[in-house]
Amino acid sequence: MEMEKEHKSSHPRLVLVPLPFQGHINPMLQLGSILHTKGFSITVLHTAFNSPIPSNYPEFGFVSIPDNLSEQLISADDLLPFISLLNLNCGVPFQECLAKMVQKQEVENEPSIACIIYDECMYFCDAVAKYVKLPSIVLRSTSASTYLSRNAILQLKAEGVLTSQGSTSQDLVPGLHPLRFKDLPVSKIGTPEIFLQFITNIYKTRTSSAIIWNTNDVLEQPSLQEIQKQCQVGIFPVGPLHEVAPASSSSLIKEDNSCITWLEKQKQNTVLYVSLGSLASVDKKELGEMAWGLANSKQPFLWVIRPGSVDDQEWKKLLTEGFVEAVGENGCIVKWAPQKEVLAHGAVGGFWTHCGWNSTLESISEGVPMICKPCFGDQRVNARHVSKVWRIGIQLENKCERGEIERAIKRLMVDKEGKEMRHRAKNLKERIQLDIREGGSSYNSLNKLIELIMSF
Repeated sequence: MEMEKEHKSSHPRLVLVPLPFQGHINPMLQLGSILHTKGFSITVLHTAFNSPIPSNYPEFGFVSIPDNLSEQLISADDLLPFISLLNLNCGVPFQECLAKMVQKQEVENEPSIACIIYDECMYFCDAVAKYVKLPSIVLRSTSASTYLSRNAILQLKAEGVLTSQGSTSQDLVPGLHPLRFKDLPVSKIGTPEIFLQFITNIYKTRTSSAIIWNTNDVLEQPSLQEIQKQCQVGIFPVGPLHEVAPASSSSLIKEDNSCITWLEKQKQNTVLYVSLGSLASVDKKELGEMAWGLANSKQPFLWVIRPGSVDDQEWKKLLTEGFVEAVGENGCIVKWAPQKEVLAHGAVGGFWTHCGWNSTLESISEGVPMICKPCFGDQRVNARHVSKVWRIGIQLENKCERGEIERAIKRLMVDKEGKEMRHRAKNLKERIQLDIREGGSSYNSLNKLIELIMSF
């Protein structure tokens, strides 16, 4: 156990345990920032693998626990086995760490630990919290609709309606409108048994006192109401967390701020921002089709090509001859971008996204409509809601083809259809802003959560 930073405070202490991936670290640290502003001391217990950067959160304490996984290179293909191994490896060191913290607070009159808040995928924390006699709370960083759809997979599998490998059927799933069977977040990676066990592990009813959700009633009230009927503990939809939290960066990849200078030169609502997140990858053919779809649209674009996201080689070597010349100053390509700042920029009029939940929330919160190209997991559920429930985006359902890409870009950025989506997105943004202010449901949920924590 490595004590990276230590803070003394008279306020109750909260111990946060994030899953060590960008899309899970972000909401956990945002939640920590919110609770810190409410008077709590924050200690983050994290793995050595993908550890957060303490200097980005100088007011937090950070404690590293060994995981025996730090040297592994993890891709989307390895996620479920990785999470399983992480839960096996981290239980004992986490328990030892917590025991030392409890002992220290007794001996040195340190602030007492009020509770442990852990990512749903770090489910080993529940048993450890029970062992050291501390309350625990789960943070779910996916949408409420994803929870319902994953539970539906278990039920449909048990009824024999769904095979372990999922379905390509266009038929609607009963009770989950507008999801089709093909939209269900069935993993195509690894064995079906590993995936079904994963769902069981993260959703199993344990001893935690509550569930925090990075969503709100504006976006998902029917789903949240259904979940509360099923849950034996209170649920607290306090999102979007990034909108409530003080501004900060938890990016594990260095952000290239030069793209903001480029955006300053572009006209209002003309730029398509393209980013497929922190884990998804594309092959050489897909990269070429994306490139020429963008170029042929004649629309200004800011494209994030993350290091390692393209198979085998640097992206510059893979783009076909003539692309850079054809685009000229109409495009800007960076390795990573300050996404929240980009989406908030007036020049950005659309977002081509993988539809991870964080990216979806960030786009909605800035009133930016989307082109959705989901890659895996919950992204299909999110994309379907963007296109069919909130009606603020277009979903690309086929393999990347430059003609289809060009048409989708023009529909979103130029045509009347896109302007109507942009109008709906702006309205949704305004409703969310009201929801996180005093009197809104998200604001009220946060206050109730704080009351619960103080009651422990």
